[in-house]
Amino acid sequence: MSDINTKAVTVMYYDNHSLELQHEVQEFAVNHNGLLDIPDSFKQEKSIIAICEGMIDILNTAGDRAFPIQAIA
Repeated sequence: MSDINTKAVTVMYYDNHSLELQHEVQEFAVNHNGLLDIPDSFKQEKSIIAICEGMIDILNTAGDRAFPIQAIA
């Protein structure tokens, strides 16, 4: 049996090749100090903006609209 603790988080980030804010749910190991151990392979080519506990629904981001323009008119 494994005694490695993990935590599911939603990571918000910018890919280094795009200006669009990205997000994805990942499960990372928690170290003995209670901090997430995010592998360098995940951090590569990303600028991480926020790490939120659990799976979250992002309704819109900066520059996005909550509803399509057709629904507003």
